[in-house]
Amino acid sequence: MASSLTCAGVVWAFLSFLCAATSCVGFFMPYWLLGSQLEKSVSFGTFRRCSYPVRDETRQTTVMVEQCGRYASFQAIPSTEWRICTVVTGLGCGLLLLVALTALMGCCVSELISRTVGRVAGGIQFLGG
Repeated sequence: MASSLTCAGVVWAFLSFLCAATSCVGFFMPYWLLGSQLEKSVSFGTFRRCSYPVRDETRQTTVMVEQCGRYASFQAIPSTEWRICTVVTGLGCGLLLLVALTALMGCCVSELISRTVGRVAGGIQFLGG
């Protein structure tokens, strides 16, 4: 396997992949904020939530759903700011993954990444971060 990357480029590729993977796991996990509500432990992130209150219309009370899941719809995300955070973080994770996978392919394919492509990839990583 020929590579178009220098030794520093290979290290950059692997660190980029680790950072992108960590960012994506953090985005999908619902443990950004921890607390309690109705004497139950709750947590949520931009994309998912665990142990959340739901209004039971038949009994006219609020009950806790003790399971993890994503929001039912984009409009179910609590606030406009939270929706913006979800979109921006998701786009950032996507950009980071795109650059990281391209860099890893550059470790295996010769002439894939030139100096210009490396600089553009670095700029995209900057935007993703």
